[in-house]
Amino acid sequence: MDWIEDKRTKCWSGMLTTDVGTYLDLVSNAHAHKGALQGQREVVKTTTAKRIRTRLVADILNGAVLPPVVVGAIWEPTELISKVGNANTIQGVLPANEISIIDGMQRTAALLEASQQNDQVLSRDMRVEVWLSSNVKSLVYRMLVLNTTQIPWTLGRQLTVVYDPLLREIKERVPSIEKLITLETPGRRVSPAQYPGEALIELYLAFSLRKTNVDQTEALSEEFSRLDLVENLSDDDFHDQFYLMLGMLADLDRCFSRFDSGSSDKFAKGRNIFDSQPARVGFVVAIANHVLGRAGQDRPSEDRARRLKDTHENLSKLVAVLGALEPSELGEFLQLDILREVVSKRVGQVGRFERAVFFEAFKVMIEDNHSLSSMEACWRAH
Repeated sequence: MDWIEDKRTKCWSGMLTTDVGTYLDLVSNAHAHKGALQGQREVVKTTTAKRIRTRLVADILNGAVLPPVVVGAIWEPTELISKVGNANTIQGVLPANEISIIDGMQRTAALLEASQQNDQVLSRDMRVEVWLSSNVKSLVYRMLVLNTTQIPWTLGRQLTVVYDPLLREIKERVPSIEKLITLETPGRRVSPAQYPGEALIELYLAFSLRKTNVDQTEALSEEFSRLDLVENLSDDDFHDQFYLMLGMLADLDRCFSRFDSGSSDKFAKGRNIFDSQPARVGFVVAIANHVLGRAGQDRPSEDRARRLKDTHENLSKLVAVLGALEPSELGEFLQLDILREVVSKRVGQVGRFERAVFFEAFKVMIEDNHSLSSMEACWRAH
């Protein structure tokens, strides 16, 4: 294999040749896992696209060589060096169940279809470009930079390319999260600090872009969003800041959940606050704006670190104070009846309205937590 080190992101890029059958075997788990290869565009279905696809399959059957597909994988640092130094086959480089396909859905689907029509295709050689990294951040950064000048995927779809590796890293780095609800560990949220994997991916995006709503259908907004995300990922501390923020969310969620009024009304329990994705997004974006700065007005790294440290310390003190209260006293602090009244006055789109309410609420909490006697000022901030 031919390896080149990307010193900017500490990734390794390798180019290798393998047979089609071996490649398809490696990616088949990802294909079966989601019904489509992770993070890739769906197979296009327009009449023109179908004709082009048919032509691509026919070319493969006639012996055409396709441009390299691009795949990525995450290894522990010691394993990464070993793979780069000793592995000579694609099986030795890539973990079968944890491959992220960065570029090549259409080609892979065409190879699969061609091999079903003629199994001799499986023995033919193809080229594969491999990106290896020891952390999710580098792989996301590399993926976004590689795709910046192409007709883009949506930003959310690009992030799902590293969906599983990111969630695995969250599990390892945020022990205060009790459970991640995924296809492998299905279920519903029944206790605090339990979150759907898809919700955490959205929080990752919201934290970086510092927006409660991201319109991925607008191309101009998409380009600025990609730029914001790339710039944040270039900060070595970005993921550490995100994981610390998730820990704060889980701690506050667990703290609020001690109160239960016994009613069946909306927001009758403290846990109901973070049952909703709008509240989780509002909390994340409030911290992101306070720590990272507004979109387009980034704070220096030193200022970010100081603000995050202060926010973490202040929130930890608040959680400790609330933890010493009796459940009834905690209910008096939460003032959920006021929250219920505020969200009942929604206008327009419910999701956008609630996200704005919670963003303003947690913004007040972060700025004034020392003087908060209750959450009333927070809920009425919008």
